[in-house]
Amino acid sequence: MSSQYTSKIFIVGGTGAQGIPVIQALVKDKKYSCRVLSRDTKSPRAKSLLALGNVEIVEGTFANEATLRQGYQGCDGAFINLDGFNTGEKGEIYWAIRSYELALECGIKFFVYGNLDFTLKKSGYDPKFRTGHYDGKGRIGEWILFQNQSNRGRMGAALFTTGPYIEMAISSLTINTPTVEDGVVTWRVPLGDGAVTHVALEDCGFYVRWLFDHPERASGMDLEVAIADIPYAELASAFTKVTGQPAQYIDTSLEDYWNGSMSRLAAGPAGYNADASDPSTMSFKDNFTGFWNMWKYRIIQRDYKLLDEIHPNRIKSAEEWFRIEDKKGREAGKGSLWDRVQADNLKPILKLGEDGRKGKL
Repeated sequence: MSSQYTSKIFIVGGTGAQGIPVIQALVKDKKYSCRVLSRDTKSPRAKSLLALGNVEIVEGTFANEATLRQGYQGCDGAFINLDGFNTGEKGEIYWAIRSYELALECGIKFFVYGNLDFTLKKSGYDPKFRTGHYDGKGRIGEWILFQNQSNRGRMGAALFTTGPYIEMAISSLTINTPTVEDGVVTWRVPLGDGAVTHVALEDCGFYVRWLFDHPERASGMDLEVAIADIPYAELASAFTKVTGQPAQYIDTSLEDYWNGSMSRLAAGPAGYNADASDPSTMSFKDNFTGFWNMWKYRIIQRDYKLLDEIHPNRIKSAEEWFRIEDKKGREAGKGSLWDRVQADNLKPILKLGEDGRKGKL
């Protein structure tokens, strides 16, 4: 069913890793135009979005009600994906609530919230799975769907629930950046026999476009997406199949993980603008200990039958993604995947890695 609502969409988080393919998918046939909020309208990412056409960039921060009202004016839809590593868990909860309320106030017809799993609840409130940057979004996701029961006549709403991007597994400055050890591509992470429900950024664009194209079905939906449940032994094997180069997964204890290359981040706040002295602020170590536990013990599940129905051509395995990415990289002059995972060639995929965590609220 074609959308009866959206034409111009206000985007928060548009210059992030997820936001770029979402905007590309929305404007590709000119059915939608996008107004994108950015703290730096002159950044390379902002300029690349402008070059798509049908995109305008407005300068400001989501942590400002006047800016949000300005962004919503004249728009029919909104895609709001707040950066929890900017705000911290507490700040994200407040500004997500206000983003929803102001969208209603300003007459938005369809609201999509960039969400993550409410891991603490899904684990039965077991504290070893508490992951602040997931739970902060997940709590608000449930709140939005509850509000939608009363408000859907004024504004429909849907959740777009993702997970770790598979692109992070071949990028610098992530919690699963690979190393090359004695000529072997190596992922040393505390995953055990668990599996990560990685998502592909390219597919994110398709799914969000589907939500806006089908507001009647999508309103009230929590669209939880993934490629597959991917164990890291399978990830390493897929890399070898595609590249012909050796790769391995080495299960690592949490102690060794935090005493290794991650030690410099462990004591810092999970949100780089969060108040480290606030008792509600999780440390980076506590936050990502919960993160690795959720995958190790397979807390997160996905409905792959539903995803096949919505997106029959979605990427369905690590090997398929590696093959696509290897081809795209060669065509773009970046070299093979093997070339790209060498230490000097690793590039950041996350905006906070590219910016050096300099963004302010």
